[in-house]
Amino acid sequence: MIVKICGIKKIETLLCCENNGVNFFGMVFYSKSPRNININQAIELQSKSKILNINGVGVFVNENLDNLKKLVKVLNLKYVQLHGSEDNEYINQINKLNVKIIKKISIKDKEDLEELKNFQEVDYYLFDYKGSKNELPGGNSKTFDWKIIENLKLNKPWFLSGGINIENISLIKTNIKPYAVDLSSGAEKKLGIKDNQIINNLMENIHNA
Repeated sequence: MIVKICGIKKIETLLCCENNGVNFFGMVFYSKSPRNININQAIELQSKSKILNINGVGVFVNENLDNLKKLVKVLNLKYVQLHGSEDNEYINQINKLNVKIIKKISIKDKEDLEELKNFQEVDYYLFDYKGSKNELPGGNSKTFDWKIIENLKLNKPWFLSGGINIENISLIKTNIKPYAVDLSSGAEKKLGIKDNQIINNLMENIHNA
């Protein structure tokens, strides 16, 4: 099972992730998020990751398209995660940048899966808890009903996100069996602050499940 840990800001956290076999690290470019990263931090992380076996993902929420293009170029991003209400016109513009696109699909009930047919031009789906208008678009420590996606057969690989932590990670690997999981709050000691020991324990559980 592929693992992505989102909201990485520090080199020591990146190294901990890589040492544990984490495949992707997410850099959040969203000012309202407690995990928001600045360009200098992102440059440092991306530069370091080039000599490691881990891939950086730029995470955006309805980002200005010109600014996103600039960040893709400056950081030499190979993966972009769209975590807002981006439409196909927006996605088609990003497809010209030669990056892989992960698109969030917010889930509350089975009818939300109908959204999948609107996003055939992306490379990966990411299923996450559908928050209220007052909640952040991700990293809320909340899950949706995973029975909705049990035995789901799709023509694209998909990530599971939302409320994943050390208590449920083994269950996810054995029962839900997503292509990948995307963790954020479940790897933190407090809001926005990743904890290396939690990451160590999480990955040990995944490897031993």
